[in-house]
Amino acid sequence: MIRRAVLVLCALAALPVMAQNESRLHRDFRVEGEALKNCTKFNFRSLTDCGQTLVMGQPMHIALGSLSPQNGFGAGLAFVEHKNFASEWRDNFDLDVLATTNGSWRAGGYIKAYRLGGGTIHMNTGSTPAAKTPLFTSAPLFNFYSQSISLNHIDYYGLGPNTSRAAHATFGFSENLTGANAILPLGGALAPAKLSLSLELNGRFPAVRPGPSGEPSITQQYTDANTPGLARQAGYFQPAEGLRLQPSFFKGRLRLNYFANFQQFVAPSNSAYSFRRWTGDFTHIIPLYSFFPTRTTQYNGPDDCTGTSGKDSARPCPPVSLTQQLEGSITLRAFLSESFAGRGSRVPFYLMPTIGGSDIDGTPMLASYPDYRFRGPNLLLFQGTIEHSIGKLPIGALLSAEGGKIALRRNDISIDHFRHTFSAGLTVHAGGLPVISFVYAWGGAEGNHPIASVSPNLLGGSSRPSLF
Repeated sequence: MIRRAVLVLCALAALPVMAQNESRLHRDFRVEGEALKNCTKFNFRSLTDCGQTLVMGQPMHIALGSLSPQNGFGAGLAFVEHKNFASEWRDNFDLDVLATTNGSWRAGGYIKAYRLGGGTIHMNTGSTPAAKTPLFTSAPLFNFYSQSISLNHIDYYGLGPNTSRAAHATFGFSENLTGANAILPLGGALAPAKLSLSLELNGRFPAVRPGPSGEPSITQQYTDANTPGLARQAGYFQPAEGLRLQPSFFKGRLRLNYFANFQQFVAPSNSAYSFRRWTGDFTHIIPLYSFFPTRTTQYNGPDDCTGTSGKDSARPCPPVSLTQQLEGSITLRAFLSESFAGRGSRVPFYLMPTIGGSDIDGTPMLASYPDYRFRGPNLLLFQGTIEHSIGKLPIGALLSAEGGKIALRRNDISIDHFRHTFSAGLTVHAGGLPVISFVYAWGGAEGNHPIASVSPNLLGGSSRPSLF
C-alpha cells in the first residue's frame, strides 16, 4: 500500500503545469514532486528529506495511524490544501482515506474556516490612510466534516461494572458522522480566562453487525433486552452546547483546560433510543520547564501540520529535529460523563463510553484491562501522568496512574469501588505531540496489558469527531 501511495504521489506531482499563470495547487504539486527527487538519492540526508515529504508533504502525503483498538494500524492517502482570502479568512481542506489489514477503514473530509491572526483594518479618511490597528486577538473557528468508519472487531462483555470476561463477544460497527461545529471565543472582561463557547450540530448514522468469524458474536450471546440497540440502530440528530475554560496561573506554571458539554441525541425514527448526555473534562497541566510545546493546533485538520500565519511555503510543515529543548510536564485529569434517558427510552450500547485499555476513539482509560472491558452510560475517571523527555531527543518517558468506574445508574457514580491501573512506557514526539506510544500497564485485577499505538492525528492537528 505504501509503495502504491508513493507512486500516486509521484504521478500527481508530475502533472504538467504551465510556467506562467500557475495555480497554487499546481505549484504545490510541482514543489512536492521536486522534493520527492530526494527519494532517488541514497544518503542519510536525502532519505530523511524523502521520508518527511512522504508523510508530511502537501498537498498529498501518506496517511498513517491506528484505528480503534483491535482494528490495527492503517495506511492510506491524505490531501491537504488551504485558501487565503483577501477578507483575511482562511479555509483549510483535509481529505483522507485509510485501511488496515483486518479490513477496517476510515474516510473523511474536514474543512476549517477562521480569521487569520494579526489582521489589520485599513481606514481611509480623505486621502490619508489611518494607522493600522489590530483587527482582533482571537476569532471564531468553524468546522465542517463528514467521516465514515467501518470497524470489524470490537469486544463486548455486557453492561455495567461487574461483567465477566467469560461473557466476551465481538461485533462490527460502522458510522457516518456528518456535521459542523463552531468555537466562539468570548472576549471583553472574560478574555484572561480564555473562555469559549462551543456549538455543534451532527447527524449520526450507526450500524452494528456480527464480529469476525471464529469469534463469539454479540448477536448469538446477547439480545436487545440486555443490550439496548442491538436489534435496531437508529439515526440521530445530535446538537450540543459546551463551554471551554483555558486560563493559566503563576506565569504559566499551571495551565487549566476545563470543558463542560451537553449533548442531545434525538432519534426521529424511534424515540425509544433518544437520550441526553453531559460531560465534564477537567485537565490540569504543570510544566516542569519554562518551555512548554504546543501539543495541537485546533486550526489544522487531522493530517495537517501547517502553521496558522497564513503564509504560503514550499515546506509548510516544520522539519523533525533531534535537538528539541528539554521538556516535561505533570498532567492531572478528572473526567465525568452521565447520560439521561426519559421514561420508556434507553441509551444504545454502541453510544456508551467504555473503560479498559483504550476506548473506541483510542483514548487510554484503565490501560491494564482489556480494551472496551467495562461499558455503561455513566463514567467517572481520574488520571495522573508524568512525562519527561529523554535528554534532548524527541522521545519521552511516561508514568501514569488511573482510577475509574462505570455505572448503570447515575446514583452509582462515586469514588468508592474504583478499579486502578498503573502504566509506564515511551512516547515518540513530533513537534511536541506524542504520536507513537509504547506502554506497559499493570495493577488491575485481570492481568497486565502492553499497548502500542500510533496517533490518528499523526501531524499534530485537531482531533477527529468522536464516535460516541
